[in-house]
This record gives sequence, structure tokens and C-alpha cells, in this order.
Amino acid sequence: MTRTIDYGNLMHSAMRGLIKTVLQDVAEQGLPGNHHFFITFDTTHPDAKLAEWLIERYPNEMTVVMQHWFENLDVGDAGFGVTLNFGDAPEALYVPYDAIKTFVDPSVEFGLRFETAEDELEEEEDEPLAEEGTETDTVSTGDAEVVSLDSFRK
Repeated sequence: MTRTIDYGNLMHSAMRGLIKTVLQDVAEQGLPGNHHFFITFDTTHPDAKLAEWLIERYPNEMTVVMQHWFENLDVGDAGFGVTLNFGDAPEALYVPYDAIKTFVDPSVEFGLRFETAEDELEEEEDEPLAEEGTETDTVSTGDAEVVSLDSFRK
């Protein structure tokens, strides 16, 4: 059996570590300047915890914003917990790092997108083939551009 280095999973692990480090700093020091985050995650992840009404409203994924009002940010090794405001109703969430699909900080035009093999298959089925020479996949999120690191694995 030939052993290979799984660069894709190593890169995902490193980038999730980056998210953990950023969130830990925010938990300790607060959000600096105009920084804020759009975090999209898989609500079907077995370790994700959110209110039943949120699961019903967002059966596959949801995007949360950490900007003006959030509290109880608790950053752990496998994920983070936070209380966010949904229409003047505070709700506690727990998001495992491996449930995160995108992490964007538009204030500095930084973004990450995590794709699974299933996402790539769906993308190939749903979208026309990329033009020859295309090297990166990008997603526009407001003023930020999200670069998919998986596109370098092709």
C-alpha cells in the first residue's frame, strides 16, 4: 500500500486552527476595530447545537454574524459556543470547527471556504466546467472575496 500525504485535510486542519486562534483572541480581548465575522456552518452536523426553531428554519446550513452583539463566547478544542441575538431573542449555539463551511471577515477582505468531496461533486454536477487555466475558486461575499483552498488540490 502506498502512503500519501493528505494535504487537503492538513490545510483544513490548519485553517480551522486559525479560526480557533482568532476566536480565542476575540473571547479574551473583544473584536478590534471594524472586524466582524460571517460564519456559515452545517446545521446537520451531529455535534452542532442550536434551538429547534433555528434547525427548522435552517435545515442544512446557516450563516451567523458576530459583530455588534454577542456574548458568552467560549472557544474550545473542537468548536465554539456563543450566544447571539435573533430578533431580540438571545440564543445559545455550539458550532464544531469541522461544521464550518465559510469564515469571512469582510472588514479586511479575508475569507475561507471549506469544501468536502460531496461539495465538489455537487459543484461539478450543478455548474458548467471551468474555463481552462482557472486556478482558484472564489466567492464574492459583500466586499470580501473567499478563496477556496481546495481548488489548489486538483
